Amino acid sequence: MSAISLPENKNTRVALTMLGMALAMLALGFASVPLYRIFCQVTGLGGTTQRVGEAQAATVAATDRQISIRFDANTAPGLSWDFRPEKPTETVTIGARDMAIFLAKNNSDRPITGTATFNVTPTQAGQYFSKIQCFCFTEQTLQPGQEVRMPVLFYVDPAFIDDPDTETVDQITLSYTFYESKKG
Repeated sequence: MSAISLPENKNTRVALTMLGMALAMLALGFASVPLYRIFCQVTGLGGTTQRVGEAQAATVAATDRQISIRFDANTAPGLSWDFRPEKPTETVTIGARDMAIFLAKNNSDRPITGTATFNVTPTQAGQYFSKIQCFCFTEQTLQPGQEVRMPVLFYVDPAFIDDPDTETVDQITLSYTFYESKKG
């Protein structure tokens, strides 16, 4: 009789182990998106910029080196907005705060709420591009015909200078794309 109960225990253990592994894989699947987002924010992978507060930004010292920043603005197909940078390029001092202004206008006959996504290229510069204040962190609602100026307060971290992966980078592009926000 014990010979019959032993295989059942093994089968039960194997089945429970497989079920546990399947549940763990399912949980990892759901956790992978937020974990990847956190990883990109920490490392700058894929051109993800860094978000910093006023207090942290105040501790950064300007250097004597400058770099060109190019500003790019796009809208998703179907979004009836004009969206552009006030100045397409700017030369900034590494470590010094700077501000870029983007202009958006709703050309439709209805209010539209949009959300901007962003990217920095070359991707190895993303971890050094620090945004203190940005319109991309909140939804923007524009009334019909309304035009707004949206600032981005930023700096390029001085550690950029010492990174061998950025030694040939002479221009950083900050790119935004506005999408219409989905209801709910």
